[in-house]
Amino acid sequence: MLISRCRFLIVFVVGFASLAAGALSNGETTETTETTETTEGIEPVGPVKRLLTGFAFTEGPAVTSDGTLYFTDIPNATIHRLDPDGKLGVFTDQSNFANGLWPLSDNGLLACEMNGAVVRYRLTDGSREVLTDEYKGVRYNACNDLVVDGAGGIYFTDPQYRAPTPLPQKERAVYYLSSDGEVTRLTGDLNAPNGIGLSLDEKTLYVIPSMQSEMLAFDIEKPGVVSNRRTFCVLAQPEGVSGTGGDGMAMDVLGNLYITTHLGVQIFRPSGQTLGTVSFPERSCNVTFGGEDFKTMFVTAQTSVYSVQMPVAGSRRGK
Repeated sequence: MLISRCRFLIVFVVGFASLAAGALSNGETTETTETTETTEGIEPVGPVKRLLTGFAFTEGPAVTSDGTLYFTDIPNATIHRLDPDGKLGVFTDQSNFANGLWPLSDNGLLACEMNGAVVRYRLTDGSREVLTDEYKGVRYNACNDLVVDGAGGIYFTDPQYRAPTPLPQKERAVYYLSSDGEVTRLTGDLNAPNGIGLSLDEKTLYVIPSMQSEMLAFDIEKPGVVSNRRTFCVLAQPEGVSGTGGDGMAMDVLGNLYITTHLGVQIFRPSGQTLGTVSFPERSCNVTFGGEDFKTMFVTAQTSVYSVQMPVAGSRRGK
């Protein structure tokens, strides 16, 4: 079916606040207007705003129940926190190159460390606990992103980025860490498995590879057991380029998927039908929702963190 396209203007409002060391702080606000193309479906209801900038490479946005936004700056091995009042601080500057984060309801924060571990932080005192750092006696390659299910288990990806050479784990795979500490490898070798998510009913596992345009879905037979690998959707590609994949993902309360890509955040229905693309001045890397009504979409994009108001609230899973 041919979906008509419309053009609309997004005003990028760039506001530079006082940032942590290494970030820009000039007290100025600049504004540019950029025309972008969006498929009819879901569009922003406000401008894209640059909240913070001056980092090396931002990733892993996660909003806790008190509205605090945590995110990682991978090359600087730092996890930052942005309070609801706009105050920026450093949660830890020894994150072992943490990438994806996941908020827990008990003042906990999960992190995928690219040094090869999934860990849990206690937000009250910053203490760190290693949940898993090996599979069958061998360290992981470079744990990347994660999602928690209703049984308390953790699905996480383990691609090759920042991994030692040769790869400790020969297969770039998806794993499941059960609530009792048992680790299961769920897939064979995948083409750079990166982002990961669950459907609202937890019957489908989504995997976002970074080096192919086809995004993957699996049926979940029970926690930690998957089958029926298939292509869920195919990402739109930059002009003249093919084979680029996704990075992170989030989900709204309707079950729509928001996948960060080279073109921006591409939005898909659970059926795989495209709903639109939200563009950003930098390549989007990961995405989450927050704000009072959970309709604020936060996007980490290379050197910066952005926000934009959306018409549909994000899922509060794990919040």
